[in-house]
Order: sequence, then structure tokens, then C-alpha cells
Amino acid sequence: MAFTYAQRYIAGHEVKMQLSAQDPDAAPLAPRTLDRTTRRGQVIEATIDCLSERGFSRTTVTDVARRAGISHGLVLFHFQSKDNLLAEVLDFLADEYQSNWQEALANAGEAPEAQIMALLRADFAPAICTPARLAAWCAYWGESQSRPLYQSRCGANDALHNATLVEICNRMNDLYGYHHNAERTARLLRIMTEGVWLDLMSVEGSYSVDEALETVMLGARALYPRHF
Repeated sequence: MAFTYAQRYIAGHEVKMQLSAQDPDAAPLAPRTLDRTTRRGQVIEATIDCLSERGFSRTTVTDVARRAGISHGLVLFHFQSKDNLLAEVLDFLADEYQSNWQEALANAGEAPEAQIMALLRADFAPAICTPARLAAWCAYWGESQSRPLYQSRCGANDALHNATLVEICNRMNDLYGYHHNAERTARLLRIMTEGVWLDLMSVEGSYSVDEALETVMLGARALYPRHF
């Protein structure tokens, strides 16, 4: 039987979840002496894992506490409620994603083709393109109850990313004589990445991250054949 990229990840964590769920009253597994920042990071990572396995609506504070190896009350101490926890996890994912692509762009140099390459590669960086993170993003995108939250927390970041791509595509036209509509081209580049992310999550027997990037690069070559 073939498994998707996400299913292979989930299978590797299934035993740990089953063991921790057997005794909800068991003593916490994690040290109690962690500082606030470390503890919050631990809970955020546990929530990402739970979102990847259970989805947005089925993830509970109890699930997160079990995954993190701490008490239900300690999760609420740091995040107050499930709604606030899910909002802060989305903020974390959005900030992580934005910092990743902005750093890649800053290191790419001035050539627009190098900047496009950097942005495309950034979406498949090891820290970003993990099964848990992709599935968590899909959880926020996929359920209607999470869409207002997504728009309120991520709308400005998405607009900045898109405006950056549009500006780069305009420079590809100006410097190299392409005649593409820059807004549509930027949209297509973004959709190609997001589509491959969804494909990795949903297609049985799905492919590697390297193959995913190469699929997106095929589209970039079709748009800019002299540069990719």
C-alpha cells in the first residue's frame, strides 16, 4: 500500500501517541524546570504535530498536553485557551515562513532570476517543508472555521510575499524582454508551490522534497526559458 508524505510521518509518531494516551493521569514526561520560552516552544511544536495528525477541529488541549508530555493545566497557563493556542501557533508558522523567505531573498543578490530561484527554494527548505508543518498549514487552510483566523493573522504577510514576487517579475520583464503580466506570473509561481505542497500531503506514493522542487522549477522554466 502506498502512503502519502504526511501518512509516512504520522505512522512514525503513532506509537508514541498511543502510549501517552493510555494514561491521561500519568506524571508529565517533560522536565518541569524549563523556562517560559522553551516551554511555549515545546507546546507549539506539539500542537503542530497534533494538527498534522488530527486536523484543526479535532485537535484538543488534552491532545497537545499528552504530545508535549505536560499537564493540561500547564498548556492553559501558557496559552489560556485552545483558540488562543491555535492562533499563536499560526503566528509562529507565519513568522517562521516569512523569516525564511526574507533571509533567502536577502542572500540572493540583485539579479531577479536569482531572487525567484531563492524564493522557490525557500519554500522547500528542510525547516519549512516538513510533513508536520505542511499538514498543519493544510489544516488552517482547509476548514472553514479557521479561515477568518488565517486571514486576520496571515493576510498582510501573504500580501507582502505576493508584492515582492510581482516586483521581481516586473524586473524580469524590464531586464530581459519578457512580456508576462507580472501579477499573473507571480500568482502562478505561488500557486505552483502551494499546489505541490498539497500534492505532497494528499497523493498516495508521493515523491521527495527534491522532486517537489524540481516540479516547481519545470513551471519556472516554462515562464522564463532563458533563465531556468
